[in-house]
Amino acid sequence: MTDLETDNLITVTRPEEIPAPYRGTPIGDLIEYHNLHRPFDPYDNAKLLVGMCMDSRKHLHMPENFAYIIRSGGGNLRHSEFKVSMAISAGVRAIALLVHTNCRMSNLMSRREAFITGLMENGGWTRDQAERQFDAYAPLFEIGNELDFVKSEADRLRRRYPKVIVAPMLYKLEDNKLYFVRE
Repeated sequence: MTDLETDNLITVTRPEEIPAPYRGTPIGDLIEYHNLHRPFDPYDNAKLLVGMCMDSRKHLHMPENFAYIIRSGGGNLRHSEFKVSMAISAGVRAIALLVHTNCRMSNLMSRREAFITGLMENGGWTRDQAERQFDAYAPLFEIGNELDFVKSEADRLRRRYPKVIVAPMLYKLEDNKLYFVRE
């Protein structure tokens, strides 16, 4: 994360630092639970949809039944739209869209050889099979810069679901905290 990217983050260390559009919403509650260790409230039904990366290094501190979670490479929900629609049809009115630092889906094209080698060594694939897999799917799943991606994905989801609050956020692996992405 560069200094410029860090300047584009909003740090929350107290509830009053939550940006106004998210205060009193499930998104504000999420950051209070995760960053501020607010005691958990009981939930019978999910209030939030969290879209986040499948990366195993992240864990959210939140109550049971509070959120639906869709995990996909890079937090990319473009190919999970039906699942997003299901959550919204069930009553969810807020989406926390999380990217994280050091994501392997960021600048994916630079990881081509490592991907191919990994599939050959760990998956038993031939070089040709692995190359075809990467070349066919990497363009669909490449997210580029994490912060640019999460802002554009939040904009796309806001246009698609105009009654739903969507917050672009970053999970910093370095401190395990959530940050709002300045738009």
